[in-house]
Amino acid sequence: MNLKTKLFGEVYQFGSVKEVLAKANEEKSGDRLAGIAAENALERIAAKEVLSQLTVADLRNNPVVDYDEDEVTRVIQDAVNEKIYNEIKNWSMAELREYIVGLNTGDRELKRLSRGLTSEVIAGVAKLMSNMDLIYAAKKLEITATCNTTIGQKGILAARLQPNHTTDDIEGIELSLYEGLAYGMGDAVLGLNPVDDSIDSVSRIYNLFNDVKNKWEIPTQTCVLAHVTTVMECIKRGVPVDLVFQSIAGSQKGNEAFGFTDEIMEEAHALALKEGTAFGPNVMYFETGQGAELSSDAHHGADQLVMEARCYGYAKKYNPYLVNTVVGFIGPEYLYNSKQVIRAGLEDHFMGKLTGISMGVDICHTNHMKTDANDLEILATLLGVADVNYVIGVPGGDDIMLNYQTPSYQDDATLRELFNRRPIKEFEEWMEKMGLIENGKYTDRFGDASIFFGK
Repeated sequence: MNLKTKLFGEVYQFGSVKEVLAKANEEKSGDRLAGIAAENALERIAAKEVLSQLTVADLRNNPVVDYDEDEVTRVIQDAVNEKIYNEIKNWSMAELREYIVGLNTGDRELKRLSRGLTSEVIAGVAKLMSNMDLIYAAKKLEITATCNTTIGQKGILAARLQPNHTTDDIEGIELSLYEGLAYGMGDAVLGLNPVDDSIDSVSRIYNLFNDVKNKWEIPTQTCVLAHVTTVMECIKRGVPVDLVFQSIAGSQKGNEAFGFTDEIMEEAHALALKEGTAFGPNVMYFETGQGAELSSDAHHGADQLVMEARCYGYAKKYNPYLVNTVVGFIGPEYLYNSKQVIRAGLEDHFMGKLTGISMGVDICHTNHMKTDANDLEILATLLGVADVNYVIGVPGGDDIMLNYQTPSYQDDATLRELFNRRPIKEFEEWMEKMGLIENGKYTDRFGDASIFFGK
């Protein structure tokens, strides 16, 4: 295994596969904060050159966290299809990239290939791809999942309706729900981030969602993005829960910082399947984001892109209905500006789909980052080209509880129009019944939440 190369008369020697991966990553402020980034563009190019010649086996055999030390590594490694892996283990990473972007490689071939790849391999090939490569390859893949309805089919762009409120006020949440529904949001999920993670408060919101869903016969699924243990207790108390949520990390230490272990996640998954209210079989919802592991000192000296890929490898064990990267939420310490946010969003979407999970993106930024609404619209447009499964919509594009910016209900509706995408089929039929669309076109009632009042 060769870990050195020569560029312009200078020899670049790397100490490990982990170091090659870190220094081959596109510029990220989080990697620089961690002290593992390439010193300059030449060292980054050298690392990419070395990475391109490493084999699939080199990356599989050198996970960034040891197998015996980390349950996330064990989940990823144990899931590999050994027959497929043995067919490709001697491919160089350059050859793997060429296969992925090849004109004759489609959805079927990529889905089979992915079963022989570890997360380090998926992250490694992403580092060798341009933004257009990431869009082109992701677009090839159709990854579907079914909770109460099916997400991810070609021609569909779903949206999570996120009616967050600064005090979890039920009336305020309900008003935001109706506004979002009037704009055709919520086919992916009615999903709220609670201020109060208590069982009583989370139960009230789940019951509100269920009441609205049942009253208006809305074909969708519901989720309160509380801690997994809180939602488990809600289920045990008979609260109607469609999807169980948890933020996840790419290492055991990171997941422990989030307050759970794989044993707890296994219990939650089994409970959701046995006592949850969804049809299933996909009953889990996970969120991720580059830099989460570094923020809890759980990155093990690995770069944030590799750790993000490992999140998806871990998520795959639980066949989630939804996974999304909250791409610009953590802040400029990890993704400094719009260029880094756009790159990370495209990387994460590609890696999630190649891993084989139903992937969405929260196209967002915090208010102290060097990015703005136009930058988010650029990323949203690129993800529309890449056939992202779903995006998130909030009132006015400004989440008043989380204090960050993400697309508005109107923005998501515009994306559907721009790319000729439809809501999930059953949800679109419901919109037609409500008079929001007719023959596939928006009516004068579209966006008018008053249609819900008085019933």
